[in-house]
Order: sequence, then structure tokens, then C-alpha cells
Amino acid sequence: MSASAEKSVHETVKELGASSQPLRGAGSGSRARCRVCKRRYREPKLLSCLHTFCADCIRQLEPCSPLSGQRESPGTVLLCPECDSEVELPRCGVDGLTTDHLALDEVFMETLLLDRSAVCDLCGDAEAQQRCEVCSLNLCDFCSQAHRRQKRTSSHAIHSLEELKRQGRLSRPVLCSLHPGQELRLFCDPCDLTVCLECAAAFHRDHHCSPIHEVVHQHGDRIRELVSRSLRPRLIHLEEGVRSVEVSQEALQSRAETMAREIQAFAQAYTSAVETHCRSLLHSLEDLRLQRHKKLQLQRAQLQQALCDIRGSVDFAERLLTCGSEAEILSVKGVTTRRLMSLLELGYDPQTSSVSHDSGSNICFLPQELAGQVEGFPMVGVLQVKTVDPSKCTIQGEGVQQCLEGQKCEFTLICRDSAGELMGKGGDSVLVSIIHTEKKECKVETTVIDNNDGSYAVSYTPREPGPYSVWVFVKAQHVKGSPFGLTVKRKFQRHNGIFHCCSFCSSGGAKEARCGCPGTMPGGFQGCGHGHKGHPGKPHWSCCGSVLESSECVRSLVSGSHRGHVRTVEL
Repeated sequence: MSASAEKSVHETVKELGASSQPLRGAGSGSRARCRVCKRRYREPKLLSCLHTFCADCIRQLEPCSPLSGQRESPGTVLLCPECDSEVELPRCGVDGLTTDHLALDEVFMETLLLDRSAVCDLCGDAEAQQRCEVCSLNLCDFCSQAHRRQKRTSSHAIHSLEELKRQGRLSRPVLCSLHPGQELRLFCDPCDLTVCLECAAAFHRDHHCSPIHEVVHQHGDRIRELVSRSLRPRLIHLEEGVRSVEVSQEALQSRAETMAREIQAFAQAYTSAVETHCRSLLHSLEDLRLQRHKKLQLQRAQLQQALCDIRGSVDFAERLLTCGSEAEILSVKGVTTRRLMSLLELGYDPQTSSVSHDSGSNICFLPQELAGQVEGFPMVGVLQVKTVDPSKCTIQGEGVQQCLEGQKCEFTLICRDSAGELMGKGGDSVLVSIIHTEKKECKVETTVIDNNDGSYAVSYTPREPGPYSVWVFVKAQHVKGSPFGLTVKRKFQRHNGIFHCCSFCSSGGAKEARCGCPGTMPGGFQGCGHGHKGHPGKPHWSCCGSVLESSECVRSLVSGSHRGHVRTVEL
């Protein structure tokens, strides 16, 4: 067979890939398919991340910039479509990448397995029955015999296509891309490259080239060592980590589903309890309405009867007085008077407060009030039938009786119903007024805070001392004990003496002059002098003996009246 009749491996692969359609019968994980174009490999090239793609697919990838912090790459940098790793192309571009011969094997094998009939690659007419292992050509019987007769290809191994399909693996030689038909049999150590005999003679003449079967074990052992000792344990560890994460994900999903069912069951049970509580409240409200309605009906009937009785009697009496003669009036005056007096004694006077109470204005719903448990769930929201009674409201705290000027004082108003029970709710109309009884223009601002539990916190700050009157109203009515008497005292007791060194000096030597300190002088002097017994040793107040000029006056413990104490220097 002439050299021009033979086809190189790359040309054959290009033709196979170019003519192939998306695979039928080959799974998405087929090793003969490119992950980018989804077709059989056409000139498969291996990236530095060990992922293989068609050369044309790699050429269509957009270049990217290196990550920040990394040095600039002299060549083109691409992102691997499979793992997103940054890969750098050789200076000569995609053609300089290593050809993936394993992918070529997969393409050839898949072509044999999936194509029902193969055409002879030499004559192009007859159906191929055999295949040359060296030339990678499908041959018919006639071309196969001619292939064996030629001197150049007589030693090539030829196998039946059916036999190759049964084996499931295609074993073929790797041919040189520069010298078609030449198998790569040598390995150049300096260039780290597999070459054919012609390449070794032309381009690697001075290099040490060894047969590949002599050096394959050395390099294969290095790869085997990296895989078995380093990467395989790490692979196992990563697989265990992935399984652990998957187990955790499944456990998380299972736990979430279980909790979701629990939440739904809880919500349904709680909803049922709330609905039960709602029905109970509505039932209680309806019972209360019916009770009040019957009572109002009875009151209406009584009032209508009283109205009818009084109206009839009044009409009769007025007609008697208007139309009756003197004899007629006197003849029926007894029975008429007795009837009118009996109507007055019956007292059919409608109780407006009672009618208002029965109207439901005192019925309220407290949504935040605890209502116990229903079916094991805590409930809130109660119906309350109470109305505040000002005469039952009380005051707590000393702030309503006494206070100091300039100091914040407080007291608490406790609201109760007619039975004396706590209201338990707020919202009532509360008014507090504090007035100076001697200075009518002196009023005190008050602050009332509703505690929403039936109590009200009242605070105020008086600016002047003296007697005050505290008025506390609920619904415009005085509470029990109102108005209250309040006494506001001065915050500090003022000094009524003088701040002196001693009573002897400040009085001009008067013997009867006394001082608030316990100091005394001999010779009949009743007050203090310098250096004598009881003298404080420093200036002090004559009224109380305090040695602090800016202080509150403390009454002296010395017997006698203050009137004898030194008040002015002129004394």
C-alpha cells in the first residue's frame, strides 16, 4: 500500500467526528463524546486539568484574565468548561496541546460498536469485514488481501471487526503526526517526548532516545506511585466526606420533614383549640346577651305597666278637675286620692344606671388576658362584665398625703367595681387635680399613666411648700376620700441664726447670749467663746451649731428656747 493511500490517525478522527451526529445509544457519560459539542471527539486535546475537548471547541472558548494576586501569564488563559480551572495554552496555541489518544481509542471503539456496517476505507465501495491494527483502517476482504501482499504492510496485524467488537477494547498503535504511517516507538529523554524513527533521525539525532518499552515502567511507576500512595487515599477520604455530607443532607431533609409534620399537627391542634375557645366565648356572650335581654324585657314590661297606670290615673284626675263639677270632684276625691297616693308609694321610678348596666356597655373583651388552657394549649382572651364604681376606688401611697418641695411624688389609684373587686382593665376616665389651698393660682401639673390592669400611676412635682388639696375623679365622680389633704414641706430647713465664730464676739460680750453649739465660758457667760469647753473650733451656725454654712438647719439639743440664741451681730 502506498503512503498516499494511507490515512493518518488525525485525519481519520476528523472525518469520523465531522460526519458523526449526536450519539444514539451512547450515554451522556460516553468517553468518546466531547462535553462541549456533545459529539464524538474531533482531534481531541488534553488540557492541563486532564479534561479532554475537541480542538475546535477549545478554540471557541473565551480567554480570561488570571485571578487577582497571581502573576501575569505569558500565554492565553482559558477556563476549563468541565471544572472551571484556569488552564494556560502553549505559545503555539491549541495545536501545541497533547493529543488524547485514549479518547481516540474510545471514538474508534464506539464507531465499531454503534455503526451496523462499515465501508472499506480503501476502495470505499465494499463492506468492511476486517481492520488493520497498525493503519487503523477498515478493510473489505479484497483490500485486506492486497494489504497483506504489500511488502510495507505485510507485517501489520489484521483482525476481524466482529472479533474486535466482542473484545470491547480497541488496541492500536500511536502514529506520528509528522510522519504518517510511522509508529511512535522511541522516547527522547531531553525533550520528554515520544518520537518515531524518522523524527529521531531528523530532529533528535544528538539526543538520547530509548525504546518506549524500556522506559515506560520508570515513568509508569511514578504515575502509579502518585495515584496509589497520594491521590488514592485522598480520593477515598473525599468519597467518604461526600457520603457523609449526603447522609447529613438526607438526615437534614428527613428531620425537616418530620418537624414540618409536627408543626402542621401542632398548628392544626392549636387552631382547633382556638376555635373551641372562640365557640366558648361566643356561647358565653350569647348566654349573657339572653340574660340581659330577658331582664331588659322585664324592666320594659314593668315600666310600660307603670306608665299605663300613671297615665290613666293622671288623665282621669286632669279630666275630673277640668270637666267635673264641684259635687262630682268631691264625690270621687277619696278614691282618686287613694289611687294617686298608691301610685306614688309603688315607686315606679326607672333606675337609669341599672338600665345602662343591663345594656351591655359594661361588657368588654380582653384579648390579652390569660384564659387558662383549652385542650392543653394556653389561651388568651376573656369576657369581663364589670363597671367601675368611683365610691369603691381607693388610693395607695403616701404621695397623696405628704411630699417635699421639688421632689417627685407618686401614688396609685386602684379602680374597683360595685362589688369591691379589682377591675383588671384600664381605659377609664381619670382626672387628678392638685391645688394650693392658700395660693389658688399655684397649680401642680400631674401625670396619669394607665397600667391597663385597673390601676393608674399618678406622679407630680410641687414647686412650693404649703397645704394642698388633691382631687381625684373617675368618670367625673370623686373617688373614696377625695378631696385629700396634702402637706408639702420644704426640702431643707432654713437657718434662723447667724454663721459666727462665737457668741461672745458676735454679741459684743453679752453674758446672756447663747449659741446652738454646746460651748460655754466661765464667769457667768451662757454662750461659747474661743478656746473654751465645747467650742467647735471653727465658724458655726448660732441656731443649731452646724459648722457647714450651706446646710440644713438641725435644731439644737441645748435646753431652752431659740429666742435666747444669737440671731444678729448687732446683739
